[in-house]
Amino acid sequence: MAFILEPWPWYFSGFMIALVMFLLVMVDKRFGMSSNLRTLCSMVGAGKRTDFFNFDWKSQRWNLIVVIGAVIGGFIASEYLSPNDTVAISNQTVADLNALGFDSAGTSYMPTELFGNDVFTDVKGLLVLIIGGFLVGFGARYAGGCTSGHAISGLSNLQLPSLIAVVGFFLGGLIMVHVVFPLIF
Repeated sequence: MAFILEPWPWYFSGFMIALVMFLLVMVDKRFGMSSNLRTLCSMVGAGKRTDFFNFDWKSQRWNLIVVIGAVIGGFIASEYLSPNDTVAISNQTVADLNALGFDSAGTSYMPTELFGNDVFTDVKGLLVLIIGGFLVGFGARYAGGCTSGHAISGLSNLQLPSLIAVVGFFLGGLIMVHVVFPLIF
């Protein structure tokens, strides 16, 4: 059990991702989590109203299994395989986050100021979650996929649009953290 609970080396994860991507290329499949939303919408009949959702969703059932596995695996990992609730971050990062008003930095897995139950009574926190969720959803659709789809699947398939999207993700993240985030908090 100690082997499972301890952090695994980066090269093991990299090898496993490369192996899965190689196997997907061999069977002519494309991986991406955000594309499952299109599949789910198509399953419930959205193709009758919008041509974008009018496709053979049954050919994408295998990718829905990936989503189910990610949800089940995430639950098992968080409930049974997580030794504690904190993330190992540097003292300087904790101090910087505390200065921005995140008192839970370094003591909880996710900042309770953003993801605790109190966020539903705070107008500012609720607006940040709603606007952020909309921007992430819109961005994933506009970019033709999410970060995992482009960074893992697209780059492994040597797709230039994925490289451009990944560079955009990193630039957007840097701008968010260093410019927009301090203005909001």
